[in-house]
Amino acid sequence: MSDPKGPVLIEMNEPAPSPADAPPVHDVGGLPDAAAMQKVAALAARRPSPLARWFWRLLVAIIGFVTSLAAWDFINRLIDRSPVLGLIAMVLIGLFVLVMLAIAVKEWAAYARLKRLDSLHRAADAALTGADLAQARKVTDRLVAHYAARPELDWGRTRLKERRDDMFDADGLLGLAEAELLQPLDDMARREVEAAARQVATVTAVVPLALADVFTALTSNLRMIRRIAEIYGGRAGTLGSWRLTRSVLTHLVATGAVAVGDDLIGSVAGGSVLSKLSRRFGEGIVNGALTARVGIAAMEVCRPLPFRRLRKPSVTRLVQRALTGLFSGFGASEKSD
Repeated sequence: MSDPKGPVLIEMNEPAPSPADAPPVHDVGGLPDAAAMQKVAALAARRPSPLARWFWRLLVAIIGFVTSLAAWDFINRLIDRSPVLGLIAMVLIGLFVLVMLAIAVKEWAAYARLKRLDSLHRAADAALTGADLAQARKVTDRLVAHYAARPELDWGRTRLKERRDDMFDADGLLGLAEAELLQPLDDMARREVEAAARQVATVTAVVPLALADVFTALTSNLRMIRRIAEIYGGRAGTLGSWRLTRSVLTHLVATGAVAVGDDLIGSVAGGSVLSKLSRRFGEGIVNGALTARVGIAAMEVCRPLPFRRLRKPSVTRLVQRALTGLFSGFGASEKSD
């Protein structure tokens, strides 16, 4: 009699399955996409057709003409009824027109500041290309005058004044001006980029509402670009901010910088991190990295001097500084659950 607790031999009529015959594992992930940032870039970079531009110009002109004519007829009828009320209406409309003129002047001044930065950048490029020391001195004088009202740059202006006569080539002089005047501004701009990348990544990761990430990416990038322009002395108005944003994002779309690739994922997060986080967190990291790319492009556009002596910020470093510890808490909570 066999022992019931002993080993039992089971004979199988069919051969054991081979691992090669196993069905393929469904790929739930791949590279997280950056739909929010790509939509923002596409919307901002898309240029309207000439027909659409003429449509909006004529529509604004017609609305302005009809509104002016209606206001004129309203004041005339009111004066016929009561001269006092007609005078009050005339004063109110006159004040409104003055406010509109003030807004127009402010927008024009903001656009002029942006043009001044662009002119400085082009002059610096020409001086460096031609190794023109005289042109470099003119650019340096314009740069010092541009930042004359910035008290946080007093020490840099003093250092530049003391050492500028020791420079005998354009590259050395503009490099000195860059190091003394622009390094503090670069640090401030980097902090703005890090804050925007952190905000976009957080909202993308934790807010499941539809279009919430697109709205956050749009508003954060607009605010970031405007703040960077203000830091470098090119405070932009409403129209200037939109034009500056469109130029920055048009450059990014043209160069393919808003595309997601393995280099972006690997440099920002690494495969081990993305494997531990959900796809939503991965999209947050990618959108934050693309926001950093937009910020670096805005720095290059708004900066009065090109990056020469100082190194251009790295996307990897900016995102690592912005997102350090941000998703670790989410990963730990997911493991505990």
